[in-house]
Amino acid sequence: MGDDRDAGAAGIILSFLVGGLTGAALAILFAPRSGRETRDFLGDKLREGAERGRDVSDKVVSRGREILNEAGEYLDQQKGTIERHRDRLSAAVEAGRQVFEEEKKKASES
Repeated sequence: MGDDRDAGAAGIILSFLVGGLTGAALAILFAPRSGRETRDFLGDKLREGAERGRDVSDKVVSRGREILNEAGEYLDQQKGTIERHRDRLSAAVEAGRQVFEEEKKKASES
C-alpha cells in the first residue's frame, strides 16, 4: 500500500515538473527578446536541465543500489534462519526415528 502512495506521489510531482517546464518554455518563447538571446537562454536552461536530470538519475541509481544491497542482506539473514530451522528439524526427526527404533526393538523383544 505504501508503494502505491509513493508511485502516486511521484506521478503528481512529475506532472507538476513537466507542467512547470512547459510553462517556462512557453514564457521564454513569447518573451520580448531577440532570437539570439532567446536561443542562448534556452541553451543554458537545457544544459541546466540536463545536468539536473543527470544528478537526479545518479541519486535514483544510488538509492536503487542501496535498496538492492539491503534486500540482499535481508535475504541472506532469512536464508540463515531457514537453514538453522531446517537443521533443528532434521535433528528432531532423527531423534524421533532413533526413539521409534528403540521402542520397536523393545516391543519385539517382549
